Amino acid sequence: MPQTPHTERHFTSSAVVRDIVIGMADGLTVPFALAAGLSGAIQSTGIVVTAGLAEIAAGSIAMGLGGYLAAKSDAEHYVAEQRREEREVREIPREEMNEVADIFREYGVAEDHIAPVVEAMTRRPKQWVDFMMRFELGLEKPDPKRATRSALVIGGAYIAGGLVPLLPYMILDSVGSALPFSCAMTLLALAVFGYVKGSFTGAKRWKSALQTTITGGLAAAAAFGIARAIT
Repeated sequence: MPQTPHTERHFTSSAVVRDIVIGMADGLTVPFALAAGLSGAIQSTGIVVTAGLAEIAAGSIAMGLGGYLAAKSDAEHYVAEQRREEREVREIPREEMNEVADIFREYGVAEDHIAPVVEAMTRRPKQWVDFMMRFELGLEKPDPKRATRSALVIGGAYIAGGLVPLLPYMILDSVGSALPFSCAMTLLALAVFGYVKGSFTGAKRWKSALQTTITGGLAAAAAFGIARAIT
């Protein structure tokens, strides 16, 4: 009887999705709060749009820079730990061998199987260090392009999210008319964003949409209240 080959599909872009979530969530809430807050004090949609665009520009740069520095810090931390493991493998190999054995014991490997595996690993120092990095420290080798990619993704997502609440102010002449449309579009964008995020992460799509809408809506409401109080 012919068998269908088993193909495993695993989601491998969690870092990109995380960056999109960070940028989009802030992009939808902060410019909305600014525009909505200004709507109570300013009657010119042009001023609201100008202030909103200035905030989007500054926010996207700040968020992108934050993502870049965070990714660079992760890479530097990995390199520092890798050098430490390489030094320990050279200078105190016996202690490192015991640590490898302890890791295998945690996974339930029989004692008579551990010794030959550990011995074989000592003959391949590079793989030995890689093993310790992953299973002792829980660190994965970072992508060398991760910092730049993170900055661009977060910054771009922030801009895309920030333009949504500003769009009604760009189209309509009245601030009073633009505000309810801005609220509705922001909530709709949060729901769509949550639904799409759920399809990528494997979570229930409608549940993800509801959670994102409620969480983002509360954050936007809180930010709106603060902005309104200030203005």
